[in-house]
Amino acid sequence: MHFVTYLRVSTDRQGRSGLGLEAQRKAVSDHVMGKGQIVAEFVEIESGKKNDRPQLIRALAEAKRVGAVLLIAKLDRLARNVAFIANLLESGVEIAAADMPEANRFLLHVMAAVAEHEARMISDRTRAALAAAKERGVALGWSIPGRAGEQRQAALRGAAINARKADQHAENILPVIRDLAARGDSLRAIASELNTREIRTARGGRWHPATVRNLILRKRMDT
Repeated sequence: MHFVTYLRVSTDRQGRSGLGLEAQRKAVSDHVMGKGQIVAEFVEIESGKKNDRPQLIRALAEAKRVGAVLLIAKLDRLARNVAFIANLLESGVEIAAADMPEANRFLLHVMAAVAEHEARMISDRTRAALAAAKERGVALGWSIPGRAGEQRQAALRGAAINARKADQHAENILPVIRDLAARGDSLRAIASELNTREIRTARGGRWHPATVRNLILRKRMDT
C-alpha cells in the first residue's frame, strides 16, 4: 500500500524550526510501518481556520494519481470545518488519520463536527470576555493612551509577516501555475482553473489574469 502524507503547522516559526512536524512525521511513519511505504510528503504552513490549502490540493492530486492513501497525523491537521472535511471525503481519495486508524467516513464527519463546535465555543467565550471587560471600563488593545509607538512597531511587524505569508503562498501556488502553463494554458485559463479548484489568492480572493501575472513576476523578482 502506498501513502501520501500531509503535514501542517500553523506558523512560519514552527515551519522553520520543525516544531510539530517531527512529531507528525513519527506518527505517520509508525502508522505506515508494516503496511506499505510513503511515496510523497507535503507540508503546509497555514492556519487551520483557512480552507485555502495549496499543498493539500497537491497532496490529494498526487494520492489520486498514484492510487495512494492520503495520511495525516491527526484529524485536526486538516481543519475544524465540517464542510471542508466533507469535500475532502468526496474527492475520491482514501483518507486516513494515524491517531485513529479505525476511523471510517462517518466517524471522520462526527470528529470534524465536534472539533468545529469546540473552536466556535472558544471563539464565543473570548468575545464574551472581551465584551464584559469593555463594559467594566477596561481599556482594550490600542485604546490605551501612550501606545502609539507600540502600534507603529506592530504595524511594521504585521507588514513583514504579511509579506512572508505572501511569499510562502506564492511558493505553494507556483508549481500548480507552472504545470498549467506547461500545457499551454493562457493567463486567463490558468486563473479560471485555479478558481475551479477553489484555490484562493493570498488575500483570499478569486484569481484573474492580472493576479496570475503578478504572482509570476513576484517570484521572478525574488530569484
